[in-house]
Amino acid sequence: MKAVLQYRASPGFAAIIEAARGAVPVAIVDEDDAAGFTCEIADAQVLLHVLKPVTAAMMDAGPDLKLIQKIGVGVNTIDLDAARARGIAVCNMPGTNSQAVAELTLGLMLGALRQLAYLDPLTRAGQGWHPDAALIDRVGEIGGRTVGFLGYGAIPQLLAPALIALGARVIYTARSPKPDAPGEAVPLAELLAQSDILSLHAPLTAETQRIIDGPALAAMKQGAVLVNTARGGLVDEAALHAALVSGHLGAAGLDVFDAEPAHADNPLFALPNVLVTPHVAWITQETLRRSMVVAFENVRRIAAGEDLLHRVA
Repeated sequence: MKAVLQYRASPGFAAIIEAARGAVPVAIVDEDDAAGFTCEIADAQVLLHVLKPVTAAMMDAGPDLKLIQKIGVGVNTIDLDAARARGIAVCNMPGTNSQAVAELTLGLMLGALRQLAYLDPLTRAGQGWHPDAALIDRVGEIGGRTVGFLGYGAIPQLLAPALIALGARVIYTARSPKPDAPGEAVPLAELLAQSDILSLHAPLTAETQRIIDGPALAAMKQGAVLVNTARGGLVDEAALHAALVSGHLGAAGLDVFDAEPAHADNPLFALPNVLVTPHVAWITQETLRRSMVVAFENVRRIAAGEDLLHRVA
């Protein structure tokens, strides 16, 4: 049984893989190394998938492939129909990155509210005591504000108690109410209208594609903050840019983008009220350790012919 990780793994990540893999050989291939991937996947049974989309052609390059193991939760970057047609199992690992994503989501909320994307370079340039007064007027606290979650799975439910402890009101829109979780369930229209901070935590599907479009953004409060650590495709980026430039939205904190890896010419990056990170909310050493435990347990299971953990296709 051989596995291939298609990712630019750090030395720390490589060490975690080495500690977790047991007797399973693992080839680590940079996402930009197409020739190297083709060579390594040719005799592999397992693909450890992170972000680079997995296509039917990539599956065909691995005739012995039995398992595509997503390192994370979202499987929108895997051609599930192609995997089913080829008899390749697809699994994810819900919960392994929830703590990490929750923490960065909170960081982006705080950073966007406090206009850190603007103040950091200003301070480094020696101009920190001479800010744009209009931007400083947008600085605020979480306490006393309403934080709305679109989607209310493990990540928002980790965040809600911390936000409430800071003095926020928590509301959410989900497919079904969560009576045992903190927060108040509301329809989407009320979520948009009431949220001072709107945080996105929905999967990317045909139904949620561009769910935060121009009309949705227009329905949000004047000066509201948008945070997205879920999937870039949930948001119409052109409409978001317009809402931020006009001042209708006060700020945004974004870890995910419509096109990834994000390009330097993304118009959002030129705005001083946009705080960005490169789809790294999930990446901590703790997440990687938890993830490799699940991944190599599934490698063991598929070799033994046992039921797989968290199979989605």
